[in-house]
Amino acid sequence: MKQQQQQRWMFTAALLALVFLLAAVSTAEAGKKEKPEKKAKKSDCGEWQWSVCVPTSGDCGLGTREGTRTGAECKQTTKTQKCKIPCNWKKQFGAECKYQFQAWGECDLNTALKTRTGNLKRALHNADCQKTVTISKPCGKLTKPKPQGKFNLPKAL
Repeated sequence: MKQQQQQRWMFTAALLALVFLLAAVSTAEAGKKEKPEKKAKKSDCGEWQWSVCVPTSGDCGLGTREGTRTGAECKQTTKTQKCKIPCNWKKQFGAECKYQFQAWGECDLNTALKTRTGNLKRALHNADCQKTVTISKPCGKLTKPKPQGKFNLPKAL
C-alpha cells in the first residue's frame, strides 16, 4: 500500500513538473512573438491637390492635370496625371463636376426651350463646382395648330 502511495506521489509530481515545463515553454514562445515590430515611419506628406484638367488641344478631349502636395520628407511633391474632358454640353459645368439631373420640364412655347435642374453629386479632384445647375435645350418640332378657316370644296358639275 505504501508503494502505491509513493507511485501516486511520483506520478503527481511528474505530471506537475510536465505542466510547469509546458507553461514555461509557452511563455518563452509568446515572448518571442511579441517582439516590438518596426514602427511605421509617419509621413509629413500632405494630400494631393489637383488642378483642373487642361486639354492637350482644342477645348475638350485628352489632357493633363497637375498635382502638388507639401512635405519636407516627401519623395514626390508634384506629378502630372492624364485626364479627359467630355466633348458635349456637360463640359460647360467642368469635367470634374458630376450632377444628378431631374427630368426635362415642359416646353416653354415662348422660347421653344425646355429645362431641367441638376444637383451636385460629386466633385472630383477638389474641383470648385456649382451646387445646382440648370440647362436648356430646344423642344424639338412643335406642332402648330392648323388655322380654322373656310375650306374650298369642289363644286358639283
